[in-house]
Amino acid sequence: MPHDEAPLDCLIIGGGPAGLTAAIYLARFRRRVLVVDSGTPRAAWIPTSHNIPFFAEGIAGPEILRRDRETAGRYGVQVEPGTVAGLARDAEGFSAATRSPEGGSRTIRARRVLLATGAVDVEPDLPDLPDAVRRGLVRYCPICDGYESRGKRIAVIGHGERGLGEALFIARTYSDDVTLLTLGCPMELDEKQRSSVTEHRLKLVEQPVEALDVRDGRIAALRSAGGEHRFDLLYSALGLHYRSELAVALGAEHDERGALRVDSHNQTTVRGLYAAGDIVRGLDQIVVAMAHAAVAATHIHNRCELPTEDEADNR
Repeated sequence: MPHDEAPLDCLIIGGGPAGLTAAIYLARFRRRVLVVDSGTPRAAWIPTSHNIPFFAEGIAGPEILRRDRETAGRYGVQVEPGTVAGLARDAEGFSAATRSPEGGSRTIRARRVLLATGAVDVEPDLPDLPDAVRRGLVRYCPICDGYESRGKRIAVIGHGERGLGEALFIARTYSDDVTLLTLGCPMELDEKQRSSVTEHRLKLVEQPVEALDVRDGRIAALRSAGGEHRFDLLYSALGLHYRSELAVALGAEHDERGALRVDSHNQTTVRGLYAAGDIVRGLDQIVVAMAHAAVAATHIHNRCELPTEDEADNR
């Protein structure tokens, strides 16, 4: 496989808001940068986000990505479609084995790498309705659009502490009519949890879903053994699959779910390897992802001429 003779200052893997923000910063720092993007950013699933500053009327995920790409293009940033199949590190930096959508492959050398590969929502197992989240029939971010849902009948798909936590978050923040759908998983609540359920009048439906009523591009009702349940909005709280495999293979520290642990510069425990966006342990929000990218890109620029082995002070 041929490879570039001169290494990049930074290879960015992932072309969502985090990756493109980092690319814009680095391009403005006059660094040699390339974005490799698989074309499946989580942001593309957002119907409308209302909590991004300067967009009071809301902005759709695809429009965010279009504007990001347009801005990056003004600074000459190249976004290459493809995936990174493997990442290796040596004394001179990193080697990335990439694959194009057409099946071609090459090796890219870079002094630093920023991972912005994000995460994928776990899809709910609903009758005859695959990919409900990706199709926009089920929402996944009450922080982004919960305010616009205030006072409505809301259902949350989930179970365990995560599902209960999100249902209670919505119930205490936006609506007094919230139902938790566990899709057949029984809930074993302790005394404190039962008290919270009672306090916020949270309804629990633990039977499996038998049928759905889809109307006007949304799931309007479902039927279980306990009867029919109608609501205005449906959120999924089944968790995420973090696309952190490249970093984990290099020994980067992560939590039990696969989210990467980073320092104050958004550098992973592998020197020279940075991470930004949903892949990082913490709050999964576009504005947070962009902040990660700004911090990481600035540190990459400031340390770019220095060998990673000399970064013992982690500054």
